[in-house]
Amino acid sequence: MNAHPAMLAWPTSPDDDRGTALWTAREIAEATGGRASAPFAVAGVGIDSREVMEGEFFLALKGGNSDGHRFLDGAFARGAAGALVDRPVDYPHVLVEDTTAALEALAIAARARVDAGVIGVTGSVGKTGVKEAIFAALDRGSRGRAHRSVKSYNNHVGVPLSLSRMPSRTRFGIFEMGMNHAGELAALTRLVRPHVAVVTTVGPAHIENFNGEEGIADAKGEIFEGLEPGGTAIIPADNRHFERLKAKAARHAGRIVSFGTAAHADVRLIDAVPAPGGGTLVTADLEGRKLCYTVAMPGEHWIANSLAVMAAVSAIGGDLGAAGLALAEMEGLAGRGARHRIPASGGDGSGEALLIDESYNANPASMRATLAQLGLTPAARRVAVLGAMRELGADGPRYHAELIEPLRAAKVDRVILVGPEMAPLAEALGKSDSPMLAGGIETDHVQTTAEAAECLASNGPRGGPRGGDAILVKGSNSVGLGALVRALTAREN
Repeated sequence: MNAHPAMLAWPTSPDDDRGTALWTAREIAEATGGRASAPFAVAGVGIDSREVMEGEFFLALKGGNSDGHRFLDGAFARGAAGALVDRPVDYPHVLVEDTTAALEALAIAARARVDAGVIGVTGSVGKTGVKEAIFAALDRGSRGRAHRSVKSYNNHVGVPLSLSRMPSRTRFGIFEMGMNHAGELAALTRLVRPHVAVVTTVGPAHIENFNGEEGIADAKGEIFEGLEPGGTAIIPADNRHFERLKAKAARHAGRIVSFGTAAHADVRLIDAVPAPGGGTLVTADLEGRKLCYTVAMPGEHWIANSLAVMAAVSAIGGDLGAAGLALAEMEGLAGRGARHRIPASGGDGSGEALLIDESYNANPASMRATLAQLGLTPAARRVAVLGAMRELGADGPRYHAELIEPLRAAKVDRVILVGPEMAPLAEALGKSDSPMLAGGIETDHVQTTAEAAECLASNGPRGGPRGGDAILVKGSNSVGLGALVRALTAREN
């Protein structure tokens, strides 16, 4: 049988020699210094036996009171192809001395074997959304050959896990990195070794663990320490810690790119107007090139985020056109801006209310940003269910009380405050021992998510949801407001 000449002339690629499996047992053993019990190949890597999928590699990690070895039966019942263990077991495995250290070794091997442009993202606010937007842009431009950390896998376990999941054929890798203590980002960025490092913004998140915001800026700047030679640092031009970040970046980066509205920004906002179909039509100057694109996600903070996305895509050599399309199509993430239409009675008679899910995280900056967006959202009534902001230290009471300003600016009609940390805000609103009309805002202060759900679902004159409501749910993840969102969306329209 003769092959068609066009097939014989088909261009070859170095990727042709790469295997199609994510890892083989031999490769894992070589990377970790372990010993494989049998040949096998895996299609993924997981650490939660309840989420393991067919053909994946289960990591039996140990930490605190948990030992992953206890869940081997469950992992293999769900179809695991092999496991990383520190003792011999009856399942296909790679035996190592320390599974946590082996995970880091596997991450290092995964990073070393790819010929990919790698981006690291951190920041006090917006890092997950920016990471997802960069991924969407580069995945579209590379026809599915981009990889990113999922969810908020951004800590000492999540980052190496995300690296270990990166296929050898990856062209672009995007990794979110978080921290709540000095030194944590320095360790993570040396694993990721980014070509481009992005700081979205600096604000008072986790401030109880730092000596003021300056300490947070220094800790965020650690992301530049892992930059590959000649790498690019991307920093927020409008942040009050800009010069501090710039000085840190200058010690490690070959190039510094700033973004924002400031006249000195390298990627600078020229104009932003409401788009006809929703969202914002943005015009920006990218180092002398004019860009026009639509941002589907609402809010001024997403205009700034989009500038960071464009800066990162340009710096890594991605397709700016694909980035514009990705931003125009991007929807809210669960816990970070997802919008739902839920059944409602009364009100404007529409039979539905808008639920804005910001339940995953909260700090003073993100609270202000999302409340501002609530104020711009057309609604017959605006309701805010606000959970406590955690890790704010001695200034926590002040940060909570100061939310009265963005609440009033957003013309919020009703607020349900959740957690003892919210007492200063309740007092600022004029809250007494019984619910009352406080400062023009109907206010309830409860201690738990269950009480907040009961309060919001009550059938009294202040109950809800009502037709035409816009309901914002936002708080630190540890408050558990995600359960309230799940309950409200169980009968989503």
